[in-house]
Amino acid sequence: MPQRSHPLLPFAVALAGVGFLSLMDAFMKEAALLIGAYTATVLRAFVGAGLIAPFWLAQGPGWPGRAVMKLHVERGVVSAVMALSFFFALTRLPLAEAIALSFVAPLLALYLARVLLGETVPRKAVLASMLGFAGTLVIVGGRIGAGRFDGESAVGLGAMLVSAVLYAYNFIVIRRQSQVAGPVEIATFHSGIGGLVLLTAAPFLWSPPSASALLPLLAAGALTVAGSMAVAWAYAREQASALVPIEYSGFLWASLFGWLFFRESVSLTTLAGAALIVAGCWLVARRTRDDGAEIQPA
Repeated sequence: MPQRSHPLLPFAVALAGVGFLSLMDAFMKEAALLIGAYTATVLRAFVGAGLIAPFWLAQGPGWPGRAVMKLHVERGVVSAVMALSFFFALTRLPLAEAIALSFVAPLLALYLARVLLGETVPRKAVLASMLGFAGTLVIVGGRIGAGRFDGESAVGLGAMLVSAVLYAYNFIVIRRQSQVAGPVEIATFHSGIGGLVLLTAAPFLWSPPSASALLPLLAAGALTVAGSMAVAWAYAREQASALVPIEYSGFLWASLFGWLFFRESVSLTTLAGAALIVAGCWLVARRTRDDGAEIQPA
């Protein structure tokens, strides 16, 4: 594993990456409401690829080997479906609540890291994940209790659950990618392959974009690149089981951006859930190398 200048630096970079991607979600919700989730998702992918590819080419790299390219393609396919279902869900749910529902993914990824990567899972990471998930239950329960769960919400919830399952597996692929490729290469192929995969459905789902969606799409593309590179850098320097609870901070970012962009209010149950999420993130960030107890295989 690469050397770190400070043990908390990967957590700080991961936190910044989540912030970039949460702001990207806000811009993408705006674009999806204007031109549809499919068209917005395709254009975001190609904008991101166009922004990052020149930096990758400037490094004078050779074409990735077969094993590395297989990982790039795998993540591109998974991310394409994941992104489309996620951005569709954003058109049916408030931004903060959509992000909260997506937190099923880090919970699943925590244990996928144990099964697929052979990583140990410290008890603090498990507790942090449980706190974060409990926070999402408080938030969703508050929405249901307030009678704001209608047919549109149900469709959005279904799309978000599909996205969450794919997102959990995406964490594992990111970890594998980060060990064999640099952040610029990962970001380039992530956007480019994802866009090509989505483009196959253009004859059925494409709708002409409007000029009003250009600015949010450009912002979303740039933020996608920044967030992807930050996350890749962090995952190359810390175990996935330690970093995935940092994803829960996305709810705090989404609450802020949801209010700024769409004037979506934050309820008391939302604040209570956020407190649990922050507690989980803080707990895992304080994890030390000499944490003794780990989950053992059954």
